[in-house]
Amino acid sequence: MAKKKPVFFRILKSIFQFKYLVARGWKVQPLLTFIAVFLSVVISPVLAQAPFVYPATQNSIMSQDETQDLVQQGKKLYEAGQFTVAVQVLQQASAAFRNQGESLREAMTLSNLSLAFQQLGLWDQAKKTISQSLSLLKSLNTSQERSKIQAQALDVRGRLELSQGQAEEAITTWQEAAEIYQQIKDSAALTRNRINSAQALQVLGRYRQAKKILTEVSQTLENQPNSPIKASGLLSLGNILQVVGDLKKSQQKLQQSLALAKAISSNQTVGEALLGLGNSARAQDDTKTALEYYQQAVSVSIDPTTRIQAHLNQLSLLVETKQLTNALALLSPIQSEISTLPPSRVAVDAKINFAQNLMKLAAREEGVLKATSASLVRTSAQILATAVQEAQSLQDKREESYALGTLGNLYEINHQLANAQKLTEKALFTAQMINAPDIIYQWQWQLGRIRKQQGDVKNAIAYYSEAFNNLQTLRSDLVATNPDIQFSFRESVEPVYRELVALLLQTENGEQRTQKGVQGSSHVQSESQANLEQARRVMESLQLAELDNFLRSACLTPKQELDPVVDQKDQQAAVLYPIILPDHLDVILKLPKQELRHYKTIIAQEQVERVVEELREYLRDVTRTSGVKQLSQQIYDWLIRPAQKELSESGIKTLVFVLDAGLRNLPMSVLYDKQQQKYLVEKYAIAIAPGLQLLAPKPLQQVKLNTLAAGVAAGRAIENRKFPPLENVPRELKQIQSEIPTAEELLDQQFTEHNLQNQLQSVPFSVVHLATHGEFSSDPEKTFIVTWDKLLKVKEFDNLLRVNDTRRSNTIELLVLSACKTAVGDKRAALGLAGVAVQAGARSTLATLWSVDDESTANLMSQFYQELKAGVNKAEALQHAQLAIFAQEKSPYFWAPFVLLGNWL
Repeated sequence: MAKKKPVFFRILKSIFQFKYLVARGWKVQPLLTFIAVFLSVVISPVLAQAPFVYPATQNSIMSQDETQDLVQQGKKLYEAGQFTVAVQVLQQASAAFRNQGESLREAMTLSNLSLAFQQLGLWDQAKKTISQSLSLLKSLNTSQERSKIQAQALDVRGRLELSQGQAEEAITTWQEAAEIYQQIKDSAALTRNRINSAQALQVLGRYRQAKKILTEVSQTLENQPNSPIKASGLLSLGNILQVVGDLKKSQQKLQQSLALAKAISSNQTVGEALLGLGNSARAQDDTKTALEYYQQAVSVSIDPTTRIQAHLNQLSLLVETKQLTNALALLSPIQSEISTLPPSRVAVDAKINFAQNLMKLAAREEGVLKATSASLVRTSAQILATAVQEAQSLQDKREESYALGTLGNLYEINHQLANAQKLTEKALFTAQMINAPDIIYQWQWQLGRIRKQQGDVKNAIAYYSEAFNNLQTLRSDLVATNPDIQFSFRESVEPVYRELVALLLQTENGEQRTQKGVQGSSHVQSESQANLEQARRVMESLQLAELDNFLRSACLTPKQELDPVVDQKDQQAAVLYPIILPDHLDVILKLPKQELRHYKTIIAQEQVERVVEELREYLRDVTRTSGVKQLSQQIYDWLIRPAQKELSESGIKTLVFVLDAGLRNLPMSVLYDKQQQKYLVEKYAIAIAPGLQLLAPKPLQQVKLNTLAAGVAAGRAIENRKFPPLENVPRELKQIQSEIPTAEELLDQQFTEHNLQNQLQSVPFSVVHLATHGEFSSDPEKTFIVTWDKLLKVKEFDNLLRVNDTRRSNTIELLVLSACKTAVGDKRAALGLAGVAVQAGARSTLATLWSVDDESTANLMSQFYQELKAGVNKAEALQHAQLAIFAQEKSPYFWAPFVLLGNWL
């Protein structure tokens, strides 16, 4: 992986670094494994906080005991979040050990010094000190103690590498450390090391390897005798399983950790496990259980950090769920608790977190809050001012930037824009001093909002564009954590993209020329091509970021841009990019060898979403055909009617949609032209592109058709879910074999993950057809297809369907999922379908959006393969097959659910 700038999400494990995020819906998670590295390197586990006693100067002659006291003092400062002072103390200790000729202890201290530098975002210093530590260790004679410190130093270097986006290098480094831990038989350190490696593999999208390691770690912990180390290991495993999105297993491990910690009276682990369980329940939208766990954590925690963390999580959840009376009741005890914290990063983070929750409460001008709103704002300002002063006294630029920027946000909310601008500019400058793009993008975004409110659109676009560019550098870090636990993509990233696009699509002079439309009024604008191109790029990046966030991996690589395809390979295709914005629905149109066009309909986002959701509901009901026509006619008028003339004059036969938001849950084939009394599928072949780019398009006619056809016809009960029989699956598979004689078949008991993988690795199939139940969801753990004996999850598609033999092409030309559906009530369920498509690595995916009569499916699939065999492209083959069903069954319920994603040639 290419090197990237160091960023905050790469630090990741210091829980109170999430304070700015918490009040925006970013929920905090317990301390994870990387921070524990410091404790394993330092010899004596001193946990209590103590006032700092200034050591002797570097010019004084110290004994080894005095120097070791310095190390312990540095450790206390590190644990207290006083990282700048910890650096100073550890530097003195390192120099003292060097003067004493204690090279081994000097190397150990340098490793700890690297950790402290990492916490401060001082990446060059962190890299230099860990390199010095490892070089020093290599020069020493081999011993048990030297091996242990070397392995721990490698753990620190691996942490630094992952922090800088170098996941491959981190894995290699941690493997080197693991070999040493195995040699010296340090099982606890090896467990921590392997958990770290699993997270790096997750970042790279190597889900099976990550899952294998975590399964082995789990088994290892199960076989260990009960001890504090085992309880701590289960806690770390539970937390990392939250990070990779496996919430059920995370909950199990955290409950095991809690039970064991109670049995052995490990009170600190009890509190941390309760906090983790609260976060897990919160991620699963179980508010009542989450609040109970948080309250228990507050009651039992002996560590003030865990206690205040649980209290703040409890407060933010109460605010989020509008339990305002209960939230107000927590304010006094939390404020009292925070006031007792000694100056540290933890204390500054807690103040910012608390102030942001007060800001959210103040914004709710209703009921019990009407009389207290102004008081809450004043208190927030006072707390943030104190946080700024404390951060400055700690010389912690990261915290100073957060406190200043949050104070700027408070002024922004209260429309004091001049003060908001000054504070945010100072916060931005401070973040730039430590090269922290994760903070920088937030203040650039904030300045963009402020400039927009001031009417300065040009500078607003400039700030938004800079924020967008920084988000691109953060791509791998936005997927390093579980979105429901630590990262609110929809609240803290997606708006940057959408707000920038809205600005780009405004008229340059602020005026609009109006053209009456069928629904509302359509506006034809004269934006420059550059603005339209940038708007498309931003929406493309948003779609890619959504898939990254869904899959918890940044390994997706765009291949082929769409423009060259329609300009050169298929000049009878047009591409439409609908974009749903708060007050209007925009469409960017790409016609072959022509400039981009843009039109919009003035309509509220809520109305668009209502029509989309009603239509989605009606489509699943065979009796609601008239309602389908009425609703789909509105969407036709928004998306297609303004471009009808241009489409006709350009001789367009195929429409390719790059859909936005809820529109992805709808089949575009069902859009209804009331004037011509025709569905869109009667006029055009249709395809969907998951993003603006494709996996190198290639006509299927250039490929030898050989198919692996698999399915489950019998009813199954798997993982507490029942799936009814699909009686026509055997006929569907036989019809495929009759059309494509080279087809191989796996039916019922033969259709297992193992058999499927063996077939795919033995023969380069161009088409894989899976006739079985499946579901697409915005939750990757609920996106699956049914094999005979298990639910095959979306994350398992990558290694299963991508052939590893480098001597031949590993691309499946067409993946067919003929009996799947999108999850009911899930507005973002189509993310699951797009996720399956990109994970499979197929050029094209044909799937269903809802379960339909399997006899109709068998008939449509038979017709589809006949058309492919006759030489038409995939989009036209699907169109002809749908029209064949339409001739017999007019209701869209039977023919509309089939959608083609990706390459339509």
